Amino acid sequence: MRQHTDEAPAGVGVAAAGFVAEDRSTIYFAPNLAWRSEKIGVELNERLGCNVVVENDANAAAWGEYRFGGHDNSGGELLALTIGTGIGGGLVHGGQLVRGGFGIAGEVGHLRVVQDGRPCGCGQKGCWEQYGSGSALTKGTRGLVASGAAGSAYLLEKAGGDPAAVTGPMIGEAAAEGDAFAQARIDEVGTWIGVGAATLAAVLDPRLIVLGGGVSEIGDPLLDVVRAAFEANLPAAGYRPVAEIRVATLGNRAGVLGAADLSRPRVDD
Repeated sequence: MRQHTDEAPAGVGVAAAGFVAEDRSTIYFAPNLAWRSEKIGVELNERLGCNVVVENDANAAAWGEYRFGGHDNSGGELLALTIGTGIGGGLVHGGQLVRGGFGIAGEVGHLRVVQDGRPCGCGQKGCWEQYGSGSALTKGTRGLVASGAAGSAYLLEKAGGDPAAVTGPMIGEAAAEGDAFAQARIDEVGTWIGVGAATLAAVLDPRLIVLGGGVSEIGDPLLDVVRAAFEANLPAAGYRPVAEIRVATLGNRAGVLGAADLSRPRVDD
């Protein structure tokens, strides 16, 4: 690697939540942010005076987990799903990150799972992330708590009497404390995640599926449901190898490490 002064970084990798173009600089569109044809890489390059590589945040997390997460059993085939505000996806195939023809492969959260279903920020309806994301978990739970649904009293109490104050971690805590209502909400979202992952496995056939993002921090109360739904909905179940599903080992560092590592080819030339 070339030597650089302390004033200028050797290079910068940016993990961004959006549809990143093949130039690894422009963000075409972001469903959950007001980004439209944003030339983020160019702007940062001008400000920082160094090479800047922009990567989709889920792609960066997938690469970070593959390179530094200790997943020795992936065999170069890893699918990372980031379950947070939406559902992001990143695929490593043959030891390489898959970006697709236009750079925007892996936007798995926008698979249509319900015909004419809930509106999505991408402009379509019925996308997977409207049913299996952290936003779906909190929004659905808040609505039920506000309506006084049976069994919701404990969560309402934890939220200080304000349904809008219910959060994902709060739901996870209630489930861990044995609250059946909270566990049912996690079961619903976990089932959607498992069903969607099984659909992806039919196309991508990963050896390993890694779950990241805030929702994955719920841990076993979610993971057990995801695994069960995945295996129940996997095509040719019982007659094919089954991908292992585990929680990401790097947490929020995965995207940071992945983006930094992906910026290196333009620096080490």
